[in-house]
Amino acid sequence: MHFDPRWKQEFEQTRSGILQSCNGWVTQVEHIGSTAISGMIAQPIIDIVAAVDDDQHREQAIEESSTLIEGLYFGRRQPPMWAAETIVLEKPRGGDPTHRVFLTYTGSPFLRSALLIRQRLADDRELSLRFETTKVDRWRHGEGDPNRYAADKSVFFAHVIEQAE
Repeated sequence: MHFDPRWKQEFEQTRSGILQSCNGWVTQVEHIGSTAISGMIAQPIIDIVAAVDDDQHREQAIEESSTLIEGLYFGRRQPPMWAAETIVLEKPRGGDPTHRVFLTYTGSPFLRSALLIRQRLADDRELSLRFETTKVDRWRHGEGDPNRYAADKSVFFAHVIEQAE
């Protein structure tokens, strides 16, 4: 879809719900993915990364936060290979997702990479246009298979991260 300015509002509402429901465990909630980049075409799924900031009780914080986020009508999903260190929750629990939360911890490699990619795409219009072209091409090439599409995009992201380093 073409960029929809309502995506930012959807993110803000979801962010507020996560922060309020997680009893202080989650301290950082960021809008990532193509819906976070003004002007970019995107699948209409609000991608979010939520992070707990409690090294001493990290596992407990992540587990309790995931249960609390599930209470916001999210369901757990198997994380993709490129996000194996996260807990993935999607809304609604059944059907096509409209929101996806990657739950992790502050300073995690996933969080750092997601924010780096978001920043690079927002700052570099040429890069974001290349990414749009790649997404459309990969979607067609993969005949709409979401797993193949995600794997193909991860190659592009790895290249963006490598160039930034």
